[in-house]
Amino acid sequence: MLLPTLRQLQYLKLLSEHGSFSRAAESAYVTQPTLSAGIQELEKILGAPVVDRARSGVILTAAGQEAVRRAEDILARTEDLVQAARGAGQPLAGRFRLGVIPTVAPYLLPRALPVLRDRFPKLKLFLREDLTQRLIAALKTGALDAALIALPYDMTGLEWAHVEDDELLAAAPANHPMAGQTRVDPDSLRGDDLILLEDGHCLRDHALAACGLEPPSRYGNGGAGDEESFAATSLPTLVQMIGSGLGVSFLPAMAVHAGLTDKAAVTVRPLATEHPSREIVVAWRSGSSRGVEGRLLAETLREAG
Repeated sequence: MLLPTLRQLQYLKLLSEHGSFSRAAESAYVTQPTLSAGIQELEKILGAPVVDRARSGVILTAAGQEAVRRAEDILARTEDLVQAARGAGQPLAGRFRLGVIPTVAPYLLPRALPVLRDRFPKLKLFLREDLTQRLIAALKTGALDAALIALPYDMTGLEWAHVEDDELLAAAPANHPMAGQTRVDPDSLRGDDLILLEDGHCLRDHALAACGLEPPSRYGNGGAGDEESFAATSLPTLVQMIGSGLGVSFLPAMAVHAGLTDKAAVTVRPLATEHPSREIVVAWRSGSSRGVEGRLLAETLREAG
């Protein structure tokens, strides 16, 4: 049986990403006729068209979409093979693509990166900051080697190693009654306006789950005349909103200890509830040859803490 070449699969993947023969060819560093001929040969091997050529661009057929899905896995595993061979006996040497969620990157990396540089001088770390959902998608397609994310989250198809538990803390304006308490019962905050990060930030779901609270309704009292509930785009913005008296929220201890609230009119207190925390982990695709390095990275990050 004649099989597709890796190069043909790369052409198809690039064509899917760029939606244009010319842009895909440019990305592959080949001429457009060369890429087009590779796609045609792939179609002959598969016995089905993989693209429809239209004036508006390239549209993948059903067969093409399935071929891309499988090609991404094949290419990711092939790259794993190459990286494993190059790094045999030299863990965390050479290129390593690490994704990090925004509610971790600014607070954990500054203390961890110097340790990584000292311990692994040959490591070339490429960082990508993004939301959990997109980082996991990148892991599964081989665009990332590992990701620093927070659990709980659906980890189907992934493996991971523990880094640390990050306590969640109650946060309110400086003059809030909470300032007079040692620990705060989440139920005592139900009468306050609750401000959270925008949808897509896993910290939003972690905070609600840890405190047994429901997401804020779109309207304050359920009426269409009320203003829409607030949501912050980042932790610094969230802190400023709290300090301005717009409501209360929950912050990760990691960020507070790094100085997030130092210059804000905000009161921060521990929560009087069982295990109000999220778990920070290093995750990688199941079966990836970078698993050993993922575990080593997690161990190093633990020690850096």
